[in-house]
Amino acid sequence: MNPDYATVAKCLASHARSVMVGRLLDGRAMTAGELARAARVLPSTASEHLARLVAAGLVTSTYQGRRRYFLLATSETAEALEALARICPRQSTRSLAGVMEDTALSTARLCYDHLAGKVGVAILDALLSARWLHPSDRGFAASARGTAGFCYLGIDTGSLGSRRRAFARGCMDWTERRPHLAGALGASVATALLDQRWLERRPQGRGLRITPAGVAQLNEMLGVQLPDTPAQ
Repeated sequence: MNPDYATVAKCLASHARSVMVGRLLDGRAMTAGELARAARVLPSTASEHLARLVAAGLVTSTYQGRRRYFLLATSETAEALEALARICPRQSTRSLAGVMEDTALSTARLCYDHLAGKVGVAILDALLSARWLHPSDRGFAASARGTAGFCYLGIDTGSLGSRRRAFARGCMDWTERRPHLAGALGASVATALLDQRWLERRPQGRGLRITPAGVAQLNEMLGVQLPDTPAQ
């Protein structure tokens, strides 16, 4: 049975809906009002766009009290959008804020729940070079050294291996054109680095900032060479 690309293509064939799914790519839930402002459309128009995204299975919604929040349906949806971004034309950015956001996205961002951008690619490279991970028939497997190292970050690789989700695999990065770490381990690494405050969310957009502590610790643990990035 051939996949119906046209249905998804029609759903994404709107600038407003494209902006909305882009804003949801970091895994956070957002309200219709927040997405309307991001897409620069009226709230009523945003509701129509979101209804189409939900009907197509790209976005789901949940209620917290009286508020309705929207988020990408699955991690697979996010990874498919990340892969699609590699063949999409780039929108020209002229404003300072736009340039800063583009720089932040290419440096570090969340691809749903795992790290992407220069930081994400560099971390996967370092994990392989330090032999914390090695290639396997299902992506990557953790070595004894890696199991101990991840434990230091508060990650129990044994419990991750028992989940239905793939343990660790590569996800092609649309800005770097090289893989970053995805799967259950990729999500746990991202959560650990955010909890340790080695990475921080920026006030606007889905770019992340690597902190001075993150630069130092990642270099000490894995030999990751990364510049500090200014706060915004």
